[in-house]
Amino acid sequence: MAEVLVLVDHVDGEVKKVTTELLTAARRIGEPAAVWVGDGADSGRARLAEYGAEKVYVAPAELNDYVVAPTAELLAKLAGEASAAAILVSATAANKEIAGRTAVKLGSGVLTDVVDIDAGLLAEHSVFGGATVTHAKVRSGVPVVAVRPNSVPPAPAEGAAVLEQVSVEISDAAKSAKVVERVAQEKGARPELTEAAIVVSGGRGVGSDDFSVVEALADSLGAAVGASRAAVDSGWYPNQFQVGQTGKTVSPNLYVALGISGAIQHRAGMQTSKNIVAVNKDPEAPIFELADFGVVGDLHTVAPQLTEEITKRK
Repeated sequence: MAEVLVLVDHVDGEVKKVTTELLTAARRIGEPAAVWVGDGADSGRARLAEYGAEKVYVAPAELNDYVVAPTAELLAKLAGEASAAAILVSATAANKEIAGRTAVKLGSGVLTDVVDIDAGLLAEHSVFGGATVTHAKVRSGVPVVAVRPNSVPPAPAEGAAVLEQVSVEISDAAKSAKVVERVAQEKGARPELTEAAIVVSGGRGVGSDDFSVVEALADSLGAAVGASRAAVDSGWYPNQFQVGQTGKTVSPNLYVALGISGAIQHRAGMQTSKNIVAVNKDPEAPIFELADFGVVGDLHTVAPQLTEEITKRK
């Protein structure tokens, strides 16, 4: 079987959940081969093997000294040498740029924000607030596909995960944007927003920068906290938690929208959630068109009741 290259998302040697989803999808197409950039491959190898990676290409940490261009050159090089059937990456902002650059170098097509892909490399997209499902396929070259986190259920399958050191000669052009400083973001007890199985988001209806009602419900569910653009623009919650077209895209099993009207800007970032629960005082709020379950009421009354009931049942 032809290799399917999977770009590994990892932090300090810990493989992110989205990579296990990509490996699961890759097994439908061919033989998964993980691509690890930087240090920590030894500690992450077991996790990659657990989800079917037969090979792990390990690239030097030097590539991380620059922005995205060197990684694109690496993927293009490996795809050519291995005659890869496809390249899969997670649909983060940086990885979508890597996907585009890689496709240009290979002279092939790129598909982004994919929510599913089959053995024939037919990709599925969810558009127009989840109302329409479309399918697309790369017509020539090695398909480069960016898959949304939480779109493909991860399924274990034993793989060898043989480590193979690789090198790439970085072009001068790829070195033109260099990383000069990294600031470690404090990690709280809540899961990462883009990878969380449950997300509770607050919007304009919260009414102030006191997001405690949103955070309490999220903590009772073991969920991540998100916010609408209106809440972020008002300075009520940090920008990195914004869900929407100009924020982060999430696709959890459960999305709870508290006081969010459901403008298209927000819907674009959460429309592929498996189950959507909305709480809003306005019965005409557009979010109810998308929600599986809706409650017309004041979130400051409804959310604490939900939190109390969930806590009781634990």
